[in-house]
Order: sequence, then C-alpha cells, then structure tokens
Amino acid sequence: MIIRMKIAGLGQCSLDHLFIIDSYPPPDTKKEVIEWTIAGGGPVATALVSLARLGMECSFYGIIGDDDAGQKISDSLRSEILDVKGLLTRPGSVSQAAFIAVEKGSGRRTIFWKRPSAGPLTPQELPADFPGNADFLLLDGLMTEASVYAVQKAREKGVPSMLDAGGMRDGMVELAHLCDYVVCSREFAEELMPGGGPFDPGKAVIYMKSFGAKAATITLGDKGSMTVSENEIFHSPAFEVDAVDTTGAGDVFHGGYIYGILKKWDIKKIVRFASAFAALKCRKPGGRDGIPSLEEVEYLLSKYSRE
Repeated sequence: MIIRMKIAGLGQCSLDHLFIIDSYPPPDTKKEVIEWTIAGGGPVATALVSLARLGMECSFYGIIGDDDAGQKISDSLRSEILDVKGLLTRPGSVSQAAFIAVEKGSGRRTIFWKRPSAGPLTPQELPADFPGNADFLLLDGLMTEASVYAVQKAREKGVPSMLDAGGMRDGMVELAHLCDYVVCSREFAEELMPGGGPFDPGKAVIYMKSFGAKAATITLGDKGSMTVSENEIFHSPAFEVDAVDTTGAGDVFHGGYIYGILKKWDIKKIVRFASAFAALKCRKPGGRDGIPSLEEVEYLLSKYSRE
C-alpha cells in the first residue's frame, strides 16, 4: 500500500500574465511581444502544484476575488487535484495578479505584481483543527497574522514547517524563528543581515540557522545555493539547462526540498534534488508548464553523477 504524504500550504495564489520579449526596451518606447501566456502562479500555490505532480496530497489556504482572475486561479489549482476548500473568495474584490517580462535567450525575468484588493486570510477563517492531518506546512508569509497562527498550530501538533522567504515583509523574521526550515532568496538574505559590507551567503545562512531552524538555504540563481544544517555548511551548484524562463524556479525548488524532507533524505540529497527539479522547470515559459516528472529529475541527477 502506497501512503501519500500530505502538505498544507498557506499563502499566495496569482494569475500570471507572462510575455516573452527579445530584449528589455528603454523608457518611452514600444516593444512587440513574441509570446504571451496566462496561467496560475504564486509561490505557495506553485510549490504545491509541483508536489502534487510528485504524487503528494496538497491542500491550499488563501484568498481570491470574485473576478475572472479568481475563477481562473481556482480552476488552475483544481485541475492539479489540489484540495482548495481553504481557498476563500472575497466578494467585490480583485485577485492577485502578476505581469512577468521574460527576456528571450537569457531566461531572465522581471515581475510586476499586485496584492489582492481584499483583506488577508485571518486565523479565525482557518479550520479549528488546522493543519488537520497534514505531514508538513509551507508558508510564504504574505498574510502575517494567519501565517504566525498556522505555524504555531503546526508546532503544537509536531508538524514540521518551511518558510519560503522570497522578500522581506512585516513578520518574516518572526516566522523565520518559528519555522523548522527556512529557504530564502538572496534578496531576503541581504536585507536580513545586520550591518553593511559585501554580501557573504555563508555568513548569512549561518545567521539564519541561529534562529533555530533545522536547516536554512539561500538560493542564488545560476550560482546554485548555500545551505547549513546542524554543524555542516555547503554550497550546491546549479544544474545547466537550456533556460527559457526562470519564473517559478524558486517555488519548484521549495516543492522539491519538501519532497526530500518527507522522504527522509539527507540534506545534501534534498538540496541536489530540489536544484535539479527547479532547473528542469526553466526549460518552458511560465511557473508550472515546465515542472518535470520524477523520472526526468532522476535522469538528470544520474547523468550528472556519471560525469
């Protein structure tokens, strides 16, 4: 009998408008778009989609408006067989949206995004037994009060948690102290570090580990990642792929990281798997279309192990 692990995620869901251009234009000019796609996005939502495709059971908690974008966001999650009973609709409000410009050839992208117009999810709107029978909790910290409440409830039940720290916001440092795992962007780590001077990812990840997390990782784009766990600190290089678009790579990295934790792998294997998972996603535009299968990730890992 196969036992499917369960992950609860609380955070952002978005409707992404992604367009590919041959180069970024200067101000006050026009630029023709090469390709334009519209799809569901958002850090926690996309991480859960990646986990669902790896065979995990996922439940999403967040908010949408009663607009067309909200319906498309909801449909995108339902199509991935996610439990969306915790996705609440705010009447008369506008859903979160993002406009993402991707430079053809480099895969680099710039994201313009807007929060939903309605108020955030509140602790009172979460189920009384939250996080239910989940084996893991993922947060991105956008809805501070609900996120702090959620991780405290998870701790009471012995459910491990991860903070996806994409940027510095109110309450993020408190959440970093409460979560068992912190996986953050370079941007977050730079803002977190006290004092000035050149950014040192090794010092930054050790500083984050001092908050009490079992492991902390800083993602560094094409420079790989830096991780500390217990008394070990290590750098994991990025995998080289023909990158089309890096949108969602960090979200998929988080999904792969959680998958490895639930499989009880050692930390180096976890980070290596997450890195390969995220790299392969970049072969297609958008945050979700390129999410690879488990077999594709295993093939890439075996290929590199032979080199």
